[in-house]
Amino acid sequence: MVVTALEGVLALVALAPIAIALGASARASSIVYGACLLLTLALGILALLVLLGHASEPLAVTLPMGLPWLGAHFRIDVLSAFFLVVINLGGAAASLFALGYGRHEEEPQRVLPFYPAYLAGMNLVLLSADAFSFLVSWEFMSLTSWALVIAHHRDKDNLRAGFVYLLMAGFGTLTLLLAFGLLAGAGGAYDFDAMRAAHPTTGIAALVLILALLGAGSKAGLVPLHAWLPLAHPAAPSHVSALMSGVMTKVAVYGFIRIVFDLLGAPDWWWSLPVLTLGAASAVMGVLYALMQRDLKRVLAYSTIENIGIIFVALGLALAFKASAMNAAAALALTAALLHVFNHSLFKNLLFCGAGAVLAATGERDLEKLGGLIHRMPQTAFVFLIGATAISALPPLNGFVSEWLTFQAILLSPQLPSWGLKLMVPAVGALLALSAALAAACFVRAFGIAFLSRPRSDAARNARETDSNSLAAMYGLAALCFVAGILPGLVIDTFAPVTELLTGARMPVQGTIEWLSIVPIAESRSSYNGLLVFAFMAVTGAFAAFAIHRLASDKIRRGPAWGCGYPDAGPLTQYSADSFAQPIRRVFGTLIFSAREQGEMPEPGSILPARLTVRMRDPIWETLYAPIAGFVGYAGERLNVLQFLTIRRYLSLVFGALVLLLLVLAIWP
Repeated sequence: MVVTALEGVLALVALAPIAIALGASARASSIVYGACLLLTLALGILALLVLLGHASEPLAVTLPMGLPWLGAHFRIDVLSAFFLVVINLGGAAASLFALGYGRHEEEPQRVLPFYPAYLAGMNLVLLSADAFSFLVSWEFMSLTSWALVIAHHRDKDNLRAGFVYLLMAGFGTLTLLLAFGLLAGAGGAYDFDAMRAAHPTTGIAALVLILALLGAGSKAGLVPLHAWLPLAHPAAPSHVSALMSGVMTKVAVYGFIRIVFDLLGAPDWWWSLPVLTLGAASAVMGVLYALMQRDLKRVLAYSTIENIGIIFVALGLALAFKASAMNAAAALALTAALLHVFNHSLFKNLLFCGAGAVLAATGERDLEKLGGLIHRMPQTAFVFLIGATAISALPPLNGFVSEWLTFQAILLSPQLPSWGLKLMVPAVGALLALSAALAAACFVRAFGIAFLSRPRSDAARNARETDSNSLAAMYGLAALCFVAGILPGLVIDTFAPVTELLTGARMPVQGTIEWLSIVPIAESRSSYNGLLVFAFMAVTGAFAAFAIHRLASDKIRRGPAWGCGYPDAGPLTQYSADSFAQPIRRVFGTLIFSAREQGEMPEPGSILPARLTVRMRDPIWETLYAPIAGFVGYAGERLNVLQFLTIRRYLSLVFGALVLLLLVLAIWP
């Protein structure tokens, strides 16, 4: 199995030189994206067979490459198989969307060579079974995605986004390198099997946890390590944005789970505290940032931070329960995290594809320049609405189920023995409830301003529906959101072996429960039936429609839309994205963003326009990253003298560094 998977990865890498040879020809996009679609589907099916226990070939292999004494270890277990399914399902959907969207690409030769290599890098991270192979694959994934971020390099904002992304990627790789170094110890046992059997001391384990949280969290977009994400995701082409937001962040989640839940051994109860803190902060801050944005792709990028926060909250709960020997509760929390990983990959891919379709049809990402697209792009509006409903955690779609399971795990927190967790977890639950409400407001705003009302620009007024390939990809993702929402028990049973591997327990078998309900712990506590919820909504909706159209007056009356008392009922008098966000900005913005509003009203009779100026700060950037950037600049100026040393002084520096390293090795425990 693993050899077949590596052959698929090699085929993806081989597409890069083929794309270079094809250049910017009309058939290049179809060949590359079509091949990526087939290969990712094959890799996803292969991983699904492993996850379902139908593997018929060896699941591990060692190749004569990498570190001389180690070789390169590759392996598929149920954890990597689950994430391979997520990665390749998202990759297949993005590739199908790109078959149509790629025709609008201005410089396809800057995207096509790196796209299959990027998919290969993500797959290779999941297949790696030693630290060297993992880090090389991780860096390969980062570099290929960086090349895609700066594909539109003539835009200075994109170059800045690529620069920030590269710095944060380097930081993440460095912290993971240190984490693996600590796990390997003085013996240099870099393969995962040896690390798993090493059992590090309490101090080393704590340091590895922090380093893993920093390294994986920076790639996932946890606050305050999120600075690159809202810059890089909108800068990339839309199908790449879908992969980065819906898929690559899940590779980071995999890295954290692999290190902390698998390699690090039995957890202590306090390990959950930093994970819960960063997760809850990311959930609230991410959606608040999203509500303040006018750029549709930046809205979606910031909402990824919120959903990553939800995933890490569930992972923190799983750590707390596992450390307290509450294996059933740990399995529930981990199931919630993995289900949200799967769900987020579906609806975030769908939403970014919808944003890409809007961008291709209008050339605009600014919400204030859209509007009325439901009449010009009705199918895109329909599937985008499904994605918006799913990400808002509304039943019967899939986003509701995973967040509901997370809250069910939170309700078990009073059984934890630690008073710190007993007090903290309910507070985290309150923050998650707040983020869920704000997420609904965020996507009511995004969908309403972009698709409803009247067009605010000629670009929106002249928009046309997107192509059939893009629509097929979005409809497929929307259908999966629907199926995973009404039949979540089947999805939960599919990846139950993962929770058994990591926690020693699993949720009850959901497929055997009557009416296909899901029961997290026991029916006496709680249960949910997506199928019945959907049937109830469908019946009541149909009855309401019948009552309105058949039992009410059959006289149709048409009139102009109410203009709120304005004499000129033009598009500019409509509710705007900024006006929608204003109440929330006034409640939270003053404290979090130091928001300031300044209104300028002209004198009566004056022909000057009224103006409202809003100023907001990014406190994390200004308090954390700006000082670091200033220090690096200062240190760079001072260290510039090293360029002008003599050869004697260079040799002295090398000798001093060698002595220092030998001393470190000598005193290593």
